[in-house]
Amino acid sequence: MSQTSEQIKRPVQRSEMSKIQWTWKEMKRNKTAYFMLAPFLILFIVFTVLPVFLSMILSLTDFNMLEMPSWKGVTNFTRLFLEDEIFILACQNTLIFACVTGPVSYLLSLLIAWFINELPPKIRAVVTLVFYAPSISGQVYLIWKTLFSSDAYGWVNATLIDLGLMTKPILWFENADYVMGLCIVVALWTSLGTAFLAFIAGFQTVDRSMYEAAAVDGIKNRWQELWYITLPTMRPQMMFGAVLSITGAFGFGAVVDALCGFPSVDYAAHTIMHHLNDYGGQRYEVGYASAIAVVLFVIMISCNIVVKKALSKVGE
Repeated sequence: MSQTSEQIKRPVQRSEMSKIQWTWKEMKRNKTAYFMLAPFLILFIVFTVLPVFLSMILSLTDFNMLEMPSWKGVTNFTRLFLEDEIFILACQNTLIFACVTGPVSYLLSLLIAWFINELPPKIRAVVTLVFYAPSISGQVYLIWKTLFSSDAYGWVNATLIDLGLMTKPILWFENADYVMGLCIVVALWTSLGTAFLAFIAGFQTVDRSMYEAAAVDGIKNRWQELWYITLPTMRPQMMFGAVLSITGAFGFGAVVDALCGFPSVDYAAHTIMHHLNDYGGQRYEVGYASAIAVVLFVIMISCNIVVKKALSKVGE
């Protein structure tokens, strides 16, 4: 039976062409969008994708930036996990920092953004600035170093001495017992940054009529509204905030350097990023530093996958 004219003229469906053909056809159809995306895409590939692949290759070599790399295979990784005790300590410190600052800063940003969203617009702008300011102010570290100054003129030391709780000043940032806790507190204090603003913007995009429909369907309180209506609507912003929180948690280093110097006393706050900067930026053992970077990359990607799966269950 011959084909009718309608069957001949109908558009080719995706199932009738290969994936490559369909992709190429869609790219041609949206060529203007891809042209506008090209500058960012080129920069992303050159300064992000290529360095990652280059690090993977260099992690298998001995390279000091002056001589040609020599192949070493997995020697850098075996040395990293079996011989480098400081790296193992750095991994422990990094996991402690990440497990505390990552989830806490994420939930803190979400809950405070939810609270701010309930305020009138003018008050909301002022309160947002108050919470966001510590993350962009370079004076935050100076404030905390003044509060916990090691001499008797430090505010915390002076207060404790006046109250009779101790007789001599505590060397807060020179004492391994206090360094970790203080750095975590300062990190949380400065954690309300870009993710915090993204959450506030996300709350603004929720259609208010959805709450009225939810009330008819049986939603009884604000927590149920948050779980079943607000958070599922904000999944893009939540994923964006999660990526930033993971990056900030595992890229933890600036706070420690500003408060404790490099390296911190007894390596009490030494992280994987510090170890990477030590070997890559000071010792110029680029092959070994690349191996450290690859390990950190794998850890961050794994955490990103876990968080993505967890966020997909929000609202279920």
